[in-house]
Amino acid sequence: MARKSIRGAFFSGIAVTLLLGLALMCGIQTALSGIYFARERRAALTGVLNGAAILSERFAGEGTNVTLPDIDAALLENARERYGLFETAVGAVVFVADRQGRVVLHTGSEDAFAGAAVPAALREKMDAGADVFEQSDLGGVFSGRYYAVGRALRVGGGQGYLFAATTMDALGDYIGDTLKMYLFSAGLMLLFSGVLTLVLTDRVTAPIKGISAAAHRLGGGDFTARAPVDGCEELADFAATFNNMAARLQTIDNARGQFMGNIAHELRTPMTTIKGFIDGMLDGTIPPAEHAHYLAIVSEETGRLARLVQNMLDITRLEAGEVPIRAREYDIWQSVNGVVLADEQRIEDGRIDIQGLGEGRRTVYADPDLVQQIVYNLVDNAIKFTPPGGVIRFEAVAGQGVVGLSVENTGAGIAPEALPYVFERFYKEDRSRGLNTRGAGLGLHICKVLATLQNGGIRVESEEGAWTRFTLTLPAAAPPAPALPETGKRKKRGHRAARGD
Repeated sequence: MARKSIRGAFFSGIAVTLLLGLALMCGIQTALSGIYFARERRAALTGVLNGAAILSERFAGEGTNVTLPDIDAALLENARERYGLFETAVGAVVFVADRQGRVVLHTGSEDAFAGAAVPAALREKMDAGADVFEQSDLGGVFSGRYYAVGRALRVGGGQGYLFAATTMDALGDYIGDTLKMYLFSAGLMLLFSGVLTLVLTDRVTAPIKGISAAAHRLGGGDFTARAPVDGCEELADFAATFNNMAARLQTIDNARGQFMGNIAHELRTPMTTIKGFIDGMLDGTIPPAEHAHYLAIVSEETGRLARLVQNMLDITRLEAGEVPIRAREYDIWQSVNGVVLADEQRIEDGRIDIQGLGEGRRTVYADPDLVQQIVYNLVDNAIKFTPPGGVIRFEAVAGQGVVGLSVENTGAGIAPEALPYVFERFYKEDRSRGLNTRGAGLGLHICKVLATLQNGGIRVESEEGAWTRFTLTLPAAAPPAPALPETGKRKKRGHRAARGD
C-alpha cells in the first residue's frame, strides 16, 4: 500500500480540520442567524402591534368598537385601511379576532388566512395580560408559517385580540444571503490557508528530507553523511542527534577497519616466520643440524599466535559482560608474589633486580583470578622493557578506601605523546618494529577493562629514557550493604529493651 508523504499527510490533515471547522461554524452561524432574525422580527412586530393598539384606542374615541363582531362594514373597511398602513410600511399583516378567536378584520389577502380560530391556549395567555410570540401557522389561522405577535385588546367597552404577523419566507432569504457571504469568506480563507499550509509544510519537511537523505547515505555505507541542523527546535535536536550517531558509527567503522588491519598484521607476522622456517627446513635451506633451533623459534611463534587468539577471545567476553566477578577480601601481595615466582627464570635471565615485594599486608576487595591476570600482564610488560641490570619496583599504598599497587621499571620509558593511547587495543608506541616488538598491544587494554569491572582503575606515568610506572587501584573493602527498613515489631522490641522490660 502506498504511503502518504509527510507533506501530503500534513496538508490533508489541515484541510480536513479546516473543512470540519468551517462546517461547524456554518451550522452555528445558521442557528444564530435564525435566532437573531426571530428576535428582530419579534421586536419589529411588537412595534407594529403597539401602533395598531394606539389606532384602536383612537377608534374607540371616535365611538367605534373594532373588536365587536356586529360592527358595520363601513367601520371595518375604515379600520382596515388604517391598519393597512403598517403592511405598506413594514410588510406586516394586522388582524383582529373576537373573543371566540375568529378573525373579524385583517389587512392581508384572503389567501393568507385559512379561516381557523385563534387557539384557546393563546387567548388565555393574552387574557392574562401577556403578549404572545409564535413561529407557526397560529393554529390554522394562516395558510403558511408566520411570525406573529398578539395581545388582548380592550377598548370602547369591547374586548378582542390584536395581532401583527409577517411571513417566515423572509427567514430563508436572510439565511441564504448570510450563507452566500459566509461561503465566499470561507472560500477566500481556504485559499489563503491552503497556500500558507503548503509554505509551512515545505519549511517543516525540508529538514526532515535532509535527515532522510543523510539516513539513506548512511544506510548505504557512507558514514560521512550528516544532516543539516536547522528548522524548529525539535527537528534541529533530531538532526544533531543523528549527526552524533553518524559520527559514532564512523568512529566505530574506522576502529573496526583498524582493528581488522591490526589483527591481520599481528597474525601475518608470526605466520610468515613459521612458514619461512618450515619451508627452509623442507627444501634443505636450513641444515638438519639447525632444525632444533628453528623448531624452537616456530614453537615460540606458535605460542605467540595462541596468546593473541586467547587475548582476542578474552576481550570479546569482557566487552560482552560474560566474565563473572567473584570478589572477596584478600591480600593483593599473594597475586604479586605468585606472578613474580612464576617469572623467576625470565627475571634471572634478564638480570633484573626486584624491589619492594611483600611490604606489609594490603587487603583489597576484588576477584583474585582477575587481579592475577592484571598483575601478570603488568609484570610481563615490565620484564619485556627492562634492560639487563635494570630494576622492577613494587609498592602497595592504602588510602581513602582504595589500595594502589604500582609496578615500576627502569628503561627507555614512554614518550609523552604516546601516554594517552597506552591502554588502547593494538596500540604500540613504535609500530615499525615488527618482529622486534613483542606482544600484540592487547594486554594493557585487558588490564584496563578488568580493573574497571572491579570498580577500580589503572593509570600510567613515565619519564622518557628513565622509568615507567603503572598503578592499579582497587577497593580496600567490600561496599556497605544497603540498610533494610526495620519492621514495626523490631522497633517495638527495641523500645522495650531501652526501657529495660
